Amino acid sequence: MTRLVAGNWKMNGSLAANRDLLDGLVSVPGVEMAVCVPYPYLAQARQRPDGIVLGAQDVSEYAAGAYTGEVSAAMLSEFGCRYVIVGHSERRALFGEGDVMVGRKALAALHAGLVPIVCVGETLAERDEARVMEVIDRQLGAVREVLGAAAMSGVVLAYEPVWAIGSGRSASVAQIAEVHGAIRAWLDGHGVSAGAVRILYGGSVKPDNALELFDVPHVDGGLIGGASLAAADFMAICRAAAGGV
Repeated sequence: MTRLVAGNWKMNGSLAANRDLLDGLVSVPGVEMAVCVPYPYLAQARQRPDGIVLGAQDVSEYAAGAYTGEVSAAMLSEFGCRYVIVGHSERRALFGEGDVMVGRKALAALHAGLVPIVCVGETLAERDEARVMEVIDRQLGAVREVLGAAAMSGVVLAYEPVWAIGSGRSASVAQIAEVHGAIRAWLDGHGVSAGAVRILYGGSVKPDNALELFDVPHVDGGLIGGASLAAADFMAICRAAAGGV
């Protein structure tokens, strides 16, 4: 399947900086490229280079109504979004989003024709306690419970070891291969069409480690944080995803 590289700008950007960043991007054949920008910049990011798709960083579980401050999936769709990140570890840890809420947000996205990028992953304490797949099983199980097995084949998954995000550390090739393989096996074992689901790696992917990471079995692309804020770095990662061209 075609690899996906999605840049998560997080709460960064300005009109001027965004313009410079977008102007430095160009689509790379053989890889799907996406930029997931803060809500206020969705309109600006519609004016992006051809071949690069648009995404958001979160979405409300509600379709409409008296939910001050929320942004619905239908609103994101109107702005031309294709993807939306749900369940990022920062949303879980800083804003208290639980596994079931993540599932409901994914469902709202699917109902609006968006593709949710569902994030899963363990903290350092959970890894040290050898609970990695226990945690991921719980996270995936909640999403499957809400969506059902058939609909779950329409999501993208992103494995993000929480301890590697923004730390400059990346999980080892062996650790990534083990978890991505286990996630693929989990999908197969729970009635999900695993071959249709892309599993991204997100955890300090940088130009100097991207080729090695994308060579790991069952790694179908990357969810890129800090490196997506520099056009040259993001382009290098996308070229690595395309096979180094």
